[in-house]
Amino acid sequence: MAAKKLSETYSKDLINELKKWGKMKRTGVSLRYMTEFGSRPTEKNLLISAQFLHKELAIRIARKALELEKLPYGLSEKPAVLKVRDWYVDSFSDVRSFKEINDTNDELAFTQTIKSIRLKHTSVAPTLALGVQQLKQDLGPKINIQDLSEIHQFLDRFYMSRIGIRMLIGQHVALHDPDPLPDCIGCIHTRMSPLEVAQNASEDARSICLREYGSSPDVKIYGDHNFTFPYVPSHLHLMVFELVKNSLRAVQERFMDSDEVAPLIRIIVADGLQDVTIKISDEGGGIPRCDLPKLFSYLYSTAKSPLDENMTMSSSDAATMAGYGCGIPISRLYARYFGGDLQVISMEGYGTDAYLHLSRLGDSEEPLS
Repeated sequence: MAAKKLSETYSKDLINELKKWGKMKRTGVSLRYMTEFGSRPTEKNLLISAQFLHKELAIRIARKALELEKLPYGLSEKPAVLKVRDWYVDSFSDVRSFKEINDTNDELAFTQTIKSIRLKHTSVAPTLALGVQQLKQDLGPKINIQDLSEIHQFLDRFYMSRIGIRMLIGQHVALHDPDPLPDCIGCIHTRMSPLEVAQNASEDARSICLREYGSSPDVKIYGDHNFTFPYVPSHLHLMVFELVKNSLRAVQERFMDSDEVAPLIRIIVADGLQDVTIKISDEGGGIPRCDLPKLFSYLYSTAKSPLDENMTMSSSDAATMAGYGCGIPISRLYARYFGGDLQVISMEGYGTDAYLHLSRLGDSEEPLS
């Protein structure tokens, strides 16, 4: 069946509205601002927040819906990408169904709507990744993935925008919690223990390794157990989970048929004046120097593609050991969202060190993509 353009699926009025909002200027916010504003979740502040999101979400969602319509190499025509595009258009329509937000009743109704949007968009990342894998399969093995810079740039912009949309919605919704956890302001934990989050993420990664291989290397974490700083625990969990998962797979596959005991993964948490740095070290054999730039490509994975196994996409497919080629680049985007970064240094024939830098200043505004 031929791919349907927006004009074949949606009304002319909705498309014109989409184009109008897609041209408007976005407004970035910082972790510090979210923390300070969210510390006073009064009815007045929640109303101000909803009024801001009413405009800001419409702009951000419209921009990405339009961009999904005009991607190169036929990516816009892939069924998975069309599905994501329609989710975005429908969500834009849902946001704009509120003409104004004037009082608490409007605010509560709007909050339920954006909460539903966030839930509906849970599968956006793996679904879009499936579309990218479909494109990679169509292009064939002869294509040099480094030549597809337009695809990489689009995916960086799209996923960074998605991180921002989910953070803004999640923060607003969480501020309605009548019984928040201690030291939590919405999604932000003002006294987050990076060691505790790393421990939980490592256990989750090991459980998947155990499920797929029947065994798993151990993970040992070093650092000050009393150290805390303000951050978003769900973001850190995702980053550490992806990095540890990659290390576990590398070590497991290197020592699977060996009589030697698989070496453990080491996580070191260091507290600096500017950054909190988390180093994840493995002895999984390392990566050839020529392949290091590919680590941050959405079209590269050393694991078997999920398409090779005729997998179908559902939200549960996100918890697989590897294959979509988006875990590392998306983890770097999460780090950069609040002014941090991710670097990978590898020693071929031995192992790999990943350095996750998290800015502890909180003043960096979101990158607007």
